[in-house]
Amino acid sequence: MTTSALAGPDGVLRCPWALSATDYAAYHDDEWGRPVHGDDALYERLCLEAFQSGLSWITILRRREGFRTAFSGFRIASVARFTDADRDRLLADPGIIRNRAKIEATLANARVLADWPSGELDELIWSFAPDPETRPVPKSLADVPAVTDESTALSKALKKRGIRFVGPTTAYALMQACGLVDDHLVDCAARGRRPLAA
Repeated sequence: MTTSALAGPDGVLRCPWALSATDYAAYHDDEWGRPVHGDDALYERLCLEAFQSGLSWITILRRREGFRTAFSGFRIASVARFTDADRDRLLADPGIIRNRAKIEATLANARVLADWPSGELDELIWSFAPDPETRPVPKSLADVPAVTDESTALSKALKKRGIRFVGPTTAYALMQACGLVDDHLVDCAARGRRPLAA
């Protein structure tokens, strides 16, 4: 299997995973690796990465709108007020992944985060962003780690503050998705596209 950047139907070089399903290309080009800020936005990504654990990302991506509807747009203050009836509703919702442990962690995490000062989740997560100048640029998928010292430290820091379902691998996937690291391959057209489009 080729693991370096590949040209898609439009001739643009992308990370190979972006060409494995049509849903991936837009996510790869427009979101993955771009900086994400804001407590609610980061809470959403944290939840989705936790739901992805043990599954393929495409499963989550295709149900993302269902997740957003089910979890009140991932607004921390709203989810923190969910009741047992809401939990039961979520467990019966075919638009999301109906995993009891992941649903309960999502609700518990919202209750924890609701007590944090505004901006604290953003500040905590971004405090673990490594210096991009010290990171080698990946040439192939083999050069992209699944876990790093920073993701292990972020996982520990979040768990210490009461956040559940965020191991080092999930923490690193969060770092990749939210732009704390740029793991687009060296020849990928999206490499270095750090700012989000206005």
